[in-house]
Amino acid sequence: MTSNESLNRRYRRRSYLKGCLVGLGTAVSAGGVVSATDSENDREDEYETVVDVVEAGADDSGSESVTPVLREHVDDDTLLEFPEGRYYMDEQLRLTSFENVGFVGEDATLVPATYREFDGPQYRLFRMGTSDAPGRDLRFEGFHVDQTASETGIRVLSAQVEDGLVVTNVFVDGVHDSGTWGPGLFNVTDPDGSGRVERFCASDGGRHVDETPNAGTMWRGPTGISVDQHHRGTLVFDGCVLGGFPDNGLYVSSETGRVGVDGGRFRNSGTASIRLSGTAGEIRDATITVDENPHDSRGQHAIRLDRGGRFELEGVTVDAPRPNGDAIRVMNDVERASIADSRIAVGDRPNSGIRIDPGVGSATIEDIDIEIDGSGNAVRILGPDATGVDLEDVRITGDAAGTTLRHAIFCERSECRFVGLSVDQRGPDKRRGLELRGDDATVADSEFETTHTPIVVNGADGVAIEDTRAASAGDGYSLRIIDDSGAVSLAANEFPDGVRDDR
Repeated sequence: MTSNESLNRRYRRRSYLKGCLVGLGTAVSAGGVVSATDSENDREDEYETVVDVVEAGADDSGSESVTPVLREHVDDDTLLEFPEGRYYMDEQLRLTSFENVGFVGEDATLVPATYREFDGPQYRLFRMGTSDAPGRDLRFEGFHVDQTASETGIRVLSAQVEDGLVVTNVFVDGVHDSGTWGPGLFNVTDPDGSGRVERFCASDGGRHVDETPNAGTMWRGPTGISVDQHHRGTLVFDGCVLGGFPDNGLYVSSETGRVGVDGGRFRNSGTASIRLSGTAGEIRDATITVDENPHDSRGQHAIRLDRGGRFELEGVTVDAPRPNGDAIRVMNDVERASIADSRIAVGDRPNSGIRIDPGVGSATIEDIDIEIDGSGNAVRILGPDATGVDLEDVRITGDAAGTTLRHAIFCERSECRFVGLSVDQRGPDKRRGLELRGDDATVADSEFETTHTPIVVNGADGVAIEDTRAASAGDGYSLRIIDDSGAVSLAANEFPDGVRDDR
């Protein structure tokens, strides 16, 4: 192959990847992207050398380690093909500073050795690139990983790549039970680089480290998919599936990179099933479930946004029949967040549907259905000195009681807007609708039906309520204004239970 042909081929490959990752302002657009899987002929055309690993001497019966054969043949501009079979590995394959390397299985199964039989570092099958010596253009696709035998959980792939990462159709079977690092780590180290991880699935989750042969050596245990502080570029996770891992499910801890989550299912991980930091992030059309606490975790947020510039959630479904943490929590160091066109269901425990912490910058919540049966806030907005939050077309239903947190919506911030709300909360113990503690709030075109007083103005000034119906199904007023409140203007409202003004 001539140097020009190689250059053109790699240019086409990088252009293809970047076409999958269309920017949305400074954020990542994860929606509407195409598959990363090429035909067999297209794949082979991208490499100067194609190696059938069985023809090269690898055992495909699962009896002998194939790592020596892989180590002999892996090289730049090389594709290693794994025909149908079982491929036993008892030591890691490590390659750094590489250029254009691929591993493709055709109904191939990787079989890790047990923790005690693994030779050398007991953490990885494939270590492709390091933060100091990353590779460029890596393909890894088409593998089942058989971890059903006891103590065979291991990191399948650690990939640190400057640009051109494609991982697709990797299915980990069995509980990650060795106490080593979780199934995947992916970093794109160049700020202009991009990568895609499509259908990387570890649905059986992992064991707490104290229940493994590696007890006492790590915090809690493995994370399903990690993106760490060395990530600088753009990564999209498409259609991935993770069961309950004791640390986190998908955990992005980088403060500089961009990450998109497109679809997929995430379930019952500790801390959070999806936990993001970074310059920008998106979660679209993903489903997150919290219905079990397999690791006795103190908290299991479905989604947690830790720190960074801009985060967008759209089309998200959170189903938490046994909540053990907030469904969506936006932490203090997030500058901007939007949550739209999503559905949240929270069971009978006192956890919030959406929690905005005091240090969060601007936030918008739009076109959201929240069903809440526990005595928590459907929306909890904290930070009396913070920027306003907008709620529009938010529908809140369910049988939540007022026992622990009285109101469906609790707001401390000033300059918040509540437009087009529908709040139907007729649970016991004086369940209420909206408590306003921040100045210059607007409530408009909304409807409240609650057990007790639907709207409470508590110490706020410059509140405007208009074109709103508020009714108490019990013995409350439609509106109560607490004695230390300031100006409250009312226009074109329907308050059948009257107003109690204590000023």
